[in-house]
Amino acid sequence: MPQIRLENLVKRYGTMQALHGINLAMEENEFTVLVGPSGCGKSTTLRMIAGLETVSDGEIFINEKPVSHLEPKERDLAMVFQDYALYPHMNVARNMSFALRLQKRPKAEIDKKVGEVAEMLGLTAYLHRKPGELSGGQRQRVAMGRALTRDSATFLFDEPLSNLDAKLRGQMRAELALMRQRVHKNMIYVTHDQIEAMTLADRIVVMHDGRIQQEGTPEELFKRPVNKFVAGFLGTPPMNFLDAEVVDKGGAIWVRGKGFELALDAERAEAATAHQSNEIVIGIRPTDLAFDADAPDETSFDLSVIVSEYVGAQSVLMCDCGGQKVVVELKSETPIPLGETLRFAVNPAGIHLFDKSSEIAI
Repeated sequence: MPQIRLENLVKRYGTMQALHGINLAMEENEFTVLVGPSGCGKSTTLRMIAGLETVSDGEIFINEKPVSHLEPKERDLAMVFQDYALYPHMNVARNMSFALRLQKRPKAEIDKKVGEVAEMLGLTAYLHRKPGELSGGQRQRVAMGRALTRDSATFLFDEPLSNLDAKLRGQMRAELALMRQRVHKNMIYVTHDQIEAMTLADRIVVMHDGRIQQEGTPEELFKRPVNKFVAGFLGTPPMNFLDAEVVDKGGAIWVRGKGFELALDAERAEAATAHQSNEIVIGIRPTDLAFDADAPDETSFDLSVIVSEYVGAQSVLMCDCGGQKVVVELKSETPIPLGETLRFAVNPAGIHLFDKSSEIAI
C-alpha cells in the first residue's frame, strides 16, 4: 500500500486558478476524506491524482515516485464515480469483471474474485441482472465492486452517494464503513456532506477556495477548528457565531455583545487578553446550550424562541439574541413555548474565539 503525497499542487483553467499550492500526504491504509462546499477544489484534486486532469504546477508522488506524467492506467488506482458509469448492456458480473477481462486474466481467477467481492457487497443474488434492473443503491455497490475486483493499491471515490436519497445514503455509509474494515487499502473519498466525512474518515481534509483549511481526525477538527470556516462547516446544526468585545470586569475577563455577556474560563480569558484586538467573534455549538431557568448570569443567554423544529429525539430551536440568530439543540422531551424569552446555560468549555478580521481561531 503506497503513500501518496501532493507537493505544491496547482491547477489552472486559463486565467482561473482552481488549486493554490496543495500540500498533503496520505499515509498507508488510510481513509482520507476531502470535504468542502461546491467549487472548493476537492474533485479537481481527486481527478488529478487519478490522472484525469493535468497538473499545472507541482507534483504527485506515489511511494516517492513522481506520477503526474503517467497515464491513469499506470498509477495502480481504481475510481468510483458519482454517476456509477456502468455498462447498461452488461450484467453485474460482467460489469464487475470488466477490467480483469481486459487484462486477460484466467476465467477461474475472474470468477473467484467477482464472487468474493459480490459476497462482501451483498450482490451475489444480482450477478445476472443488468444495471437497469437495479436500484440506485445496488448500482452504486456494483460500481464499488468493479473497483474492488481490480485489487488496486488505492481506491478513489468521487461523491459516490450524492445521487442517492437520504435513507439510501445512510445505508451506504454503513456499508462503506463495513467495507473499510474488510479491505485494507488506501482510500481517498470526496464529498460535500460533512456527515459522511465525520462518520467515515480516518482523516478529514477541509478545503475552501482551492486551499486546504485544516486536516486531522474528525474529533480534532470538531473540537479544535483552526478558523471560523472549519468551525461552521463541520457540525449539524452549524456553530453559532456572535460578534463580541472582550471586557475586563474587576479582573475577570468577559465577552459582551448585543443581548449577552459571558464570563470566560481561565484558558479562554488568557487567549482573549493576549489577542491584539478586543473585537472578536465567539462561536458556540447548538449542543453547548441547555435550557436552565436558574443558570447564573455569567454563564447564560436570555434568548427569545422564534422557531421550534421537532426532529424526533431532538428539537432544534431558532432564537433571537439582540438581533443575532442563535440555534439551540435540545432533547425533544423538553417542551419549549414559542415567543417567550428563556434562559439557556452555556458550556464555558464550548466557547470558541475567533479574530474578527482574519477569522482565525484565537
